[in-house]
Amino acid sequence: MDFDLTEEQTELRATIRRYLAAEVEPLVEEHERAGTFPFEVMPVLAEFGYLGGWLPEEDGGLGISRVTWAMMIEELGYTWPSLRTMINISNGPIQRLATDATPEQKARYLKPLLAGEARVFNGITEPETGSNVAEIRTRAELDGDSWVINGRKLWITGGAWGDFGTIVARTHSPTCDGGLSLFLVDRSESPFEVRKVDTMVLRSTGTAELGFDDVRIPRANLIGAEGEALKSTLAGLGVARVNVAMGAVGAAQRAFDLALEHAKTRRQFGRPIGSFQLVQRHLVEMRMRVDAARALGYAAAAALDKGRPAKLEGSIAKLYATAAAHEVADMALQIHGGLGYATGFPIERIFRDTRSGTILEGTSEIQTLIIGRELTGLSAIK
Repeated sequence: MDFDLTEEQTELRATIRRYLAAEVEPLVEEHERAGTFPFEVMPVLAEFGYLGGWLPEEDGGLGISRVTWAMMIEELGYTWPSLRTMINISNGPIQRLATDATPEQKARYLKPLLAGEARVFNGITEPETGSNVAEIRTRAELDGDSWVINGRKLWITGGAWGDFGTIVARTHSPTCDGGLSLFLVDRSESPFEVRKVDTMVLRSTGTAELGFDDVRIPRANLIGAEGEALKSTLAGLGVARVNVAMGAVGAAQRAFDLALEHAKTRRQFGRPIGSFQLVQRHLVEMRMRVDAARALGYAAAAALDKGRPAKLEGSIAKLYATAAAHEVADMALQIHGGLGYATGFPIERIFRDTRSGTILEGTSEIQTLIIGRELTGLSAIK
């Protein structure tokens, strides 16, 4: 399968790389220390197509192919995994709004999202529900012209800052008895509890716990049909896994590039450490993992371009790339020696951030079970 970039894709990548290096890279250390995020870059990223760019033009997108999108996501992972994560979390609600929202919902929420003018979160995970989305406990009960929401969401990326977000809740109404539905929750009209959660990884993504205690939202804030959110949520996670894989590829490529440069310039025993056999072995292992992960990510993106759900390809790419990225970061840290774990240097941050990939958007264990199910037709999960 040929994944050589076209001239147009190469030019786009170069333009994105120049922008990220000049305008984003200088901001990273400051925001990492403060646990904040530079939302001012989002409108510019929207112009590149990072927010819904894969949507058809009639839906507000640019018609970008998923392979092009994969290349773009790799560039974000190369520069700053927290930025890749914030872009990923914005595109989940964009997809659902573009597919299922009413014209009124699109005008109020989708339009500013596509322009990079709104902060959003995607409320799926709960304290007792992670990989098993079907066991979500948050409830939405219809009461007149309102839905009354009760429950808690945990590990919600962007939840600390979101102007609004989507949440999946178990729905109870005259026409739905416990099915999962998707709702818009606007903080300005339906206040809810927010508790920021500090994490070892992705420190600039506003991870939070959200509490809903008799929170009333308008009846019109239901997105799509009642009881139909499970299938679409799982499909959305499948696409997100391709994005996570390509972000991991970018972070791994950055770790490799830093290690290679260090091996060429750092001298010990009177010569560059890159001349030592064991250092060269690390570099060879790193390069093989980066190239293999990229190929798997592009294969999954190509499957999406062909209209397939890419369950198998996406889970394989996510499982391999996220593990490979952390292995590459570990070897890069080893090559850097003491500099590798010094805070304020990129390798230390890349090592931490790549550890998150094997957990987010479905753990490595869950990916393994999904792949096994796709291969055998037999589920190890109930």
